[in-house]
Amino acid sequence: MTTDPPTTLLLDDFRNRGGTAVIGTEWQGLTDRVMGGRSDMQAGVVETDRGPALQLRGQVRLANNGGFIQSRLPLSGPGAAFDASAWTGFAVTLRGEPGPYYLHVRSADTRLPWQHYRAHLPVEADWQRVVVPFSAFYPQRLNKPLDPQRLHAVAVVAYGEAFEAHVEIARLELTAER
Repeated sequence: MTTDPPTTLLLDDFRNRGGTAVIGTEWQGLTDRVMGGRSDMQAGVVETDRGPALQLRGQVRLANNGGFIQSRLPLSGPGAAFDASAWTGFAVTLRGEPGPYYLHVRSADTRLPWQHYRAHLPVEADWQRVVVPFSAFYPQRLNKPLDPQRLHAVAVVAYGEAFEAHVEIARLELTAER
């Protein structure tokens, strides 16, 4: 007898508060400053009317070829791939100031720092649950399609325009929803 995988896999709901996700890996904050940019970021767990949430905020600046801030969650240990093929995408419960936000995914195929897979992440002032299917991710600076069997990390990113970013994420999960 085989059992079907669960329809969702909780990656984090931010109850641990110390930066360690439910899956046991640690959130990481990154900005364009790693490559000479000038964007500023603050990230951490805050209390909201919905409970704890990861807050990502800051000034995204395009100076010096910059233009991003992000909070990234490794899905497995260093060098190991996470097999997400039992699911069809990510589900994110979030709210914030509208702007150009994305989910970025790194995989075993994204070997260079500037390579990733990108999907638009709509953000509105009220809490919403957004499903982003794997099919919505487009390769950036590589030619291979996203392979869900080879994931390394997922990130919430404010990217591409100069703006004041502010987003809160209450829940991040893998989902089998279509």
